[in-house]
Amino acid sequence: MNHDVFLKMLSQDGFPEPVLVIQERNGFLDQHTHPFEVKALVTHGQIDIVIDGTKSTYVAGDVFHLTHSQEHAESYGDNGVQYLASRKA
Repeated sequence: MNHDVFLKMLSQDGFPEPVLVIQERNGFLDQHTHPFEVKALVTHGQIDIVIDGTKSTYVAGDVFHLTHSQEHAESYGDNGVQYLASRKA
């Protein structure tokens, strides 16, 4: 997905303007939740997200979606990851 299509989708779904998130290479976050829903467009690198034991890999151009308080773990590829994230309470 490209940047403009992503922004249009966010607007249609009632999400605010996204912010750029940068995570360092080979980093990780163990199981955790967020007090918000998030939709994000990966712009560089790779992020692996594990939900209920299932790992999904996202690279540049991919969009990931986490629901409010969804438990998950994250890990970042050899080049880290950058993504545009929009959060909705």
